[in-house]
Amino acid sequence: MASLFSSLKRSLTKLLVLLPVVLGLCISPISVGALYPSDPSSVDVLDTSLHGQNLQNTEYVKYDLSGRDLGDADFTGSFFSVTNARNANFRGANLKDVIAYATRFDGADLSNATLTNAILDKSVFDGALIDGADFSGATLDLPQQKALCERATGKTYDSLDCNGLGASDSYRAPVQALSN
Repeated sequence: MASLFSSLKRSLTKLLVLLPVVLGLCISPISVGALYPSDPSSVDVLDTSLHGQNLQNTEYVKYDLSGRDLGDADFTGSFFSVTNARNANFRGANLKDVIAYATRFDGADLSNATLTNAILDKSVFDGALIDGADFSGATLDLPQQKALCERATGKTYDSLDCNGLGASDSYRAPVQALSN
């Protein structure tokens, strides 16, 4: 019974994340900028270093966080959408319960970061450092999960449930992999 509720909760969360995107595609005259307003000048207001800051429940929609020092910051419950976090330092950051939709973590340092129960749909981690990162209960696209497993070791390998990937492509590990 508990697994049924857990499954329903994940499905509802995914629906709520994707609903604005689907709505935007259905109503073509409304631009994506109207659905996700973002003031580009507000990105410049961010300090270059947000190291160790309490940033819980914050929103980053179309932000450029590339190269920023976000190490040891607490992003619990935050929302990232179409955000560039390439080469950013998330070393030791708390990204628990984060929703990061279509976010680029290419080359980012996620070493020892906590990503438990994070929803990382359509996000990309090419070249990201993941040593010691905890992805327990995180939702990832299956190709990204496989790519991360190719370079994961130790607890990161276990938290991605890389052993379960060999069974078949339709296998859904505790790290809720979504096939494309």
